Amino acid sequence: MRSTMRLTWALICTAIVGATGTPAAAQTFPAKAVRIVVPFPPGGPADVLGRMLGQKLAERWSQSVVIDNRAGAAGNIGAEFVARSAADGYTLLLNASSHVINGSLYTKLAYDPVKDFTPVTEVASYMLVLVVHPSVPATTLKQFVALAKSRPGQIAVANAGTGTPTHLAAELFKSTAGLNFLQVPYKGAAPANTDLLGGQVVAMFNNPINALPYAKTGKLRALAVTGTQRLSIAPELPTVAESGYPNFEAGTWYGFLGPAQLPPEIVAKIHGDVITALRLPDIQQKLGAQGWDSIGNTPAEFAAVLKSDFDKWAKVVKAAGLRAD
Repeated sequence: MRSTMRLTWALICTAIVGATGTPAAAQTFPAKAVRIVVPFPPGGPADVLGRMLGQKLAERWSQSVVIDNRAGAAGNIGAEFVARSAADGYTLLLNASSHVINGSLYTKLAYDPVKDFTPVTEVASYMLVLVVHPSVPATTLKQFVALAKSRPGQIAVANAGTGTPTHLAAELFKSTAGLNFLQVPYKGAAPANTDLLGGQVVAMFNNPINALPYAKTGKLRALAVTGTQRLSIAPELPTVAESGYPNFEAGTWYGFLGPAQLPPEIVAKIHGDVITALRLPDIQQKLGAQGWDSIGNTPAEFAAVLKSDFDKWAKVVKAAGLRAD
């Protein structure tokens, strides 16, 4: 299975790198409305990102760009729809890193998250912030770890749902630090945040937009960020790596994918126009204000990210014995 997966990734990367493109074909695209499937509800990070970029692409293409929210099953419903769509560039998927996580978490997917898609570009990512309720007697990550070790199985850590980045970041840290705490899954980040603020749970690896405003008002306490670098919007917060756990990194990315066998010239056209939109000053300002890092890598580079993350999170899922079906 693993050798087959590696071969599939190699074929994808080879096709992307070897493509020379056909300008004539690219010049006619798009000739009609383009659908961007966001496999999550309206108002979430993927939806916000899709609408920001969709508006810019519509202006550039002089065609309508429709954001189609097909939520459910941790993104699987929308992803399956795109996997079954025509490989003509008119149906795209804007998905999160859960796209590759689900490949290990679900044993009965109706599609293959690798071979049924064509990577276009990773557009943005953000790291998570470990926040605790102010009642927790810890002001540093080191103190939190000591507390968790002194109360095995008693520290309740919220997450946005089984297999979500907030869940797997906590699982990765649990194994890295040798902890035993209680994972409490919710149906989304919003209800998890509500219970964290109310003290029903005491900690969470949360996204910056949900975490930092409450930390600044004292309703939560931020201890560390999960990236390799500090956040520009919260430079006072140390990274988990700085706090004694080198090489620890856990976050969320969002990227564009198309159905398998998307023509190389169409991939190149979409990629170039997405990058142009992503580099616009107003888009950069909006992303930075929310703690996002803009990426805009090549299709081959995005394929490598998908491969690396698939392997990384598959190990975490297996070690934790997680299944979602």
